[in-house]
Amino acid sequence: MVLEKLGESLKGTISKIARSMFVSDKLINELVKDIQRALLQSDVNVKLVFSLTQKIKDRIKNEETPKGLSKKEHLINIVYEELVRFLGEEKKEIKVEKGRDEPFIIMLVGLFGSGKTTTSGKLAKYYSNRGFKVALVGLDVHRPAAMDQIEQIGKSLGVRTFTNKEEKDALRIWHSFKESLKGFDLVIVDTAGRDALSDDLIREIEDVNKAISPGERLLVISADLGQAAQSQAEQFHKSCGITGIIATKMDGTAKAGGALSACAVTQAPIKFIGVGEKSDDLEQFSPKGFVGRLLGMGDLEALLDKAKGAIDEEEAQDLGKRFLKGDFNLIDLYEQMEAMNKMGPLTKLIDMIPGFGGMKIPKEALQVQEGKLKRWKFIMASLTKEELEEPEMIDKSRSERIAKGSGASLGEVRELIKQYRQAKKMMRMLKGKDPEKMMKKMGGKLPGMFK
Repeated sequence: MVLEKLGESLKGTISKIARSMFVSDKLINELVKDIQRALLQSDVNVKLVFSLTQKIKDRIKNEETPKGLSKKEHLINIVYEELVRFLGEEKKEIKVEKGRDEPFIIMLVGLFGSGKTTTSGKLAKYYSNRGFKVALVGLDVHRPAAMDQIEQIGKSLGVRTFTNKEEKDALRIWHSFKESLKGFDLVIVDTAGRDALSDDLIREIEDVNKAISPGERLLVISADLGQAAQSQAEQFHKSCGITGIIATKMDGTAKAGGALSACAVTQAPIKFIGVGEKSDDLEQFSPKGFVGRLLGMGDLEALLDKAKGAIDEEEAQDLGKRFLKGDFNLIDLYEQMEAMNKMGPLTKLIDMIPGFGGMKIPKEALQVQEGKLKRWKFIMASLTKEELEEPEMIDKSRSERIAKGSGASLGEVRELIKQYRQAKKMMRMLKGKDPEKMMKKMGGKLPGMFK
């Protein structure tokens, strides 16, 4: 999970409020100290921490509890709202459109080691998955392997790349490709980096920026810089006029809290965060969703955004219509599993699901479930078309044949059929009913999950 330690600390604070009999001054003081400790351990600037917690304290003491909310619910809501405000409040989206006469251009800037070239590939994958025609342009003429890396990334993603390994003038490279880029919706430009923000780097970026006139100038910054990220972001913003930030290495670093908060309070908002090494480990940054995930409330928006990249809209609508009719067979179950697989591992998805983020599901249990999904796919490959469409016909003799053909045990085949029946039962229960009410009836649990 992104900022796992900070998330665990904040969830513990929320649990303390929920367990309390009533809201007292002692509870408020403990709450404020817990939040301060959690943020400081994540390397957030001391002044920012005390400013944030003072606002929380003032609101708790001075605001009347809104009608319809308990004192405890109001307290949790204040913590949520102030953390969201602290991280930038609203999501700052990049508006890319299809079929433009001129492509939308995103220029990436940053220092060596920030993950700029890798991030250009992640951005290309993100927008390609959403139906945009994307091109990558390599203008890093200083790092020897930069052009090769861009070409390799483009080849692995099926994205067109424009590079020139012989030319050492970035502006000449740009002008030589400019006309060829008109058929694309989005052009991502990878520029040169340096060990430090030197005068020659600033001058080169300013010249390139003036020549290509990008719609977005994004600073790629490594989250493990901690509080040092703030000065770097401010320097780039002053020199290059950046319009946003992409924070990389957000997964598993204690310093990420400092980088995130420091960048969010500058004039350039965070627009994406890198949450892993794979090409699809990039997320749009939404303060509301991000704080929701940290507090164990889930991030439905990020989950739906991942789903858009995993399954096309027409396919999703068709599957949804069949569910509403109550039609559900093993082919549908397989398609669900395929879509989940494209969205990423369960260990990363679980924190986005409302109601699951606050649950302490061991990582080992999630990995076991992922292993089951892989085994079930092998089993389904051994079924006939008739069996996939009518799973109820699978008796003992058929199960034995399927187990033998897939290399699975008879128990694993039975477990798959049991999972199918439970999923079908759930779909019938949800047919024409309010899903939230059904979840309450089931005690917030999905049948058959994480046994």
